[in-house]
Amino acid sequence: MCGRFTLRADGNALAQHFELDEARFPPPRFNIAPTQAIPVVRLSPDGGWRELALLRWGLVPPWAKPGEPLPALFNARAETLDSKPAFRAAFRARR
Repeated sequence: MCGRFTLRADGNALAQHFELDEARFPPPRFNIAPTQAIPVVRLSPDGGWRELALLRWGLVPPWAKPGEPLPALFNARAETLDSKPAFRAAFRARR
């Protein structure tokens, strides 16, 4: 996985596709780096409808405590993915 990516899609088209309020969609960004907040379309935890949320790009390790600064975990080696504590559970169960 590379360290950066772009968000070039038209906000109005994305809002229409996901049935979101188009005024809330951020403008395109061409140099999104790990640990930055990025727009994500997800199902709302409350009611199951789609919502736009700004979330931090990266993995939250199982030992992280709420309110403490998080390490910049966003990249893993395929050779050690199933053995490193930071990535092991996510690899086996979800990702």
